[in-house]
Amino acid sequence: QVQLVESGGGLVQAGGSLRLSCVASGRSFNMYAMGWFRQAPGKEREFVAVVSGSGGRIDYADSVKGRFTISRDNAKNAVYLQMNSLKPEDTAIYYCAATYDPGSMWRQSFAYAYWGQGTQVTVSS
Repeated sequence: QVQLVESGGGLVQAGGSLRLSCVASGRSFNMYAMGWFRQAPGKEREFVAVVSGSGGRIDYADSVKGRFTISRDNAKNAVYLQMNSLKPEDTAIYYCAATYDPGSMWRQSFAYAYWGQGTQVTVSS
């Protein structure tokens, strides 16, 4: 089992940047594929990005491709989401999630058994 804690959210102007972090407790962090999701008010939770257990495979939602970068540091049990060129429509609560399947690249939230508490990102226009 793994516990996830996100940090790094905040208020930023459009065009700005933020870096989200998610630190995991527990063992064998490299056995988990890690995803980032977000949920805006009144909307369903949506996929943002995923990275495989080794970090060698990455996938992004089209809406963030070219602006966001997901990475992980298995020595630190951490996954990151670097967000550049932020837009007001990126405003949401951002969640990191883990699934015990290092090679998976799931975009569906139901595939992830472990979730953090979320961190708020607000982008002002």
